[in-house]
Amino acid sequence: MARSKELERKSSAVTLSDMEMFIFPELIYSLILANIMSPRIWGWREDPWFDGLERMTPYRRILRVKQYIMDHYQFNLDLDTWGLTTKEQELARFRDFISRETLARSNALFGYEGDKYYFDIDIRTHFGLDKYEGNIIPYWKTETIEAMDAFQYKPDYRTGAGECVSLAALYGAALFVVAQIPLKDIYIMATPLHSQNYVDLDDGILTNNRRLVTKNMWFNGTALSAQARRALENERVTMVAHETGLIHIIYEEATIDEKVYAHFEDRLKKFLRTKLNGEILGNFLRHNRDMQECFQIKWNFHGRDHYIEANRVFAYEHGSPFRMNDNTRDKLMAEIDRGEFHHTPLPKRIDFNALEDFVNEHDIDPENTDDVDRLKELFASDCLDMIDAIDNLAQFCRIHPQLPDRSKKVFISGQKPLGIDLEMSREEVIQRLEGIREENDMAGMAFYAYRDLLRTEPAPFLLAAMNRNPVSLLGTDSLEEADLLVEVQAMTDASIYDEKGRLAQPDEVWNYRRGDGAEKAVLLANILRRRRPDEEFYIRVAPDQVSLTGAGHDVTFRSNKGLNESLWPIPPFRKED
Repeated sequence: MARSKELERKSSAVTLSDMEMFIFPELIYSLILANIMSPRIWGWREDPWFDGLERMTPYRRILRVKQYIMDHYQFNLDLDTWGLTTKEQELARFRDFISRETLARSNALFGYEGDKYYFDIDIRTHFGLDKYEGNIIPYWKTETIEAMDAFQYKPDYRTGAGECVSLAALYGAALFVVAQIPLKDIYIMATPLHSQNYVDLDDGILTNNRRLVTKNMWFNGTALSAQARRALENERVTMVAHETGLIHIIYEEATIDEKVYAHFEDRLKKFLRTKLNGEILGNFLRHNRDMQECFQIKWNFHGRDHYIEANRVFAYEHGSPFRMNDNTRDKLMAEIDRGEFHHTPLPKRIDFNALEDFVNEHDIDPENTDDVDRLKELFASDCLDMIDAIDNLAQFCRIHPQLPDRSKKVFISGQKPLGIDLEMSREEVIQRLEGIREENDMAGMAFYAYRDLLRTEPAPFLLAAMNRNPVSLLGTDSLEEADLLVEVQAMTDASIYDEKGRLAQPDEVWNYRRGDGAEKAVLLANILRRRRPDEEFYIRVAPDQVSLTGAGHDVTFRSNKGLNESLWPIPPFRKED
């Protein structure tokens, strides 16, 4: 029997894999709301690092949050953390919601390769999937802040960790709770291979995993900015989510406010464009190292011009606070050994200074035909392909983001506004979300992402636990049942979730080697259910203890979760056809 879409959506909110958030895009903002409800992020405000935050400018507050995240979280994309599934299983699971052809056009794990960049790097090799059969794909579950913090309990991790969606959702919540940035100014974008935030402050700020990128940084030509540019340069934006709703590339209806989305489009496009001048030209060469071989820099010593290879000058930038193309050039040049300079111009190398003077004196648009013709004369060289050089310069100065097309969407309204503001306490935020959960999808799903079994029914949580937690199965595969019981009971009796009612999934318990008694019972149920698929299992829940019964086992654990007294039937593992 097919599961209902609503049960599938609710259970997806529990596990929050990239695939699940692609199918149910409201979940990405539900995770932000779950983090906003978490006491962990509100606890950051008590850290001495944030003392005096209220006296800082918004940008300085954001920088404080950035450094805190840099210090406390690593980027993690390890395939073994949350295990593997198959294309066939995921396609069968979502066959009633999306076609294989649509997935192949939009999802990196089902055939999408973006433009030439992603074709060249070979996606499966890039992510370490080449060691598996072609149908094997990772779950890539997105972590709540608690699951991110708990990485500190894994071997070889000193701090918390998370993948790109986790870090984007963490930033979204922290910018609101700690940096006091209104939700109206925070957007989250997903591409097939990346997720990041756009913050509508000053000229704009992009988050990129743990880091922040301002407009100036976007165009500075460094390796870090090149990495940050990669997604928007090479991928379509699958979805944009905001407090007013969302827009998704494959769904006709959009719930985001149309005027808000139009504003976002305008602001992002302006962020991704800059005028061509000498400084940007230098940044372009820094960004394109191969082109440096075709340029020379002229420098005057004691009234006489000398010449040096551009690549040598850029090499001296490493480890130096000075740059070739700003007002510190003279200091950088002073650091270069005089013996590196030549007395005469270098053959077959373009005079960077002449090109720099030209673009500083003229208002050049690299996408304008007349301006391109003028640039061709100055770019003419046997050393490089002039057309490619100008095309690359145009792309460096003006990225055209591939956003969901507003003209092809039907914008619908009617959902209750989130209505969360900076003056609210954590308790008031939770009360507001609980009050509108039936009238706002993102708020409603937030309590499932929050893993709150006092505010949600157990079926979605248990369905996710019994079907999408392969790591604990693999890790216990060689254990006899008696040894399995000993192993589970020996784990640290502490949940990664601090509050009553909130439970970890089995693979979180297994990965972090800790759990409340209720979580251990669900972990054990996941393992035994797979071993004995024809047996009936159920969990008897009480505020202070939880018992797992089935297949001759009757195991009781102490629990501090305060769960309501009830009987939870364990759903069968369902291997999709």
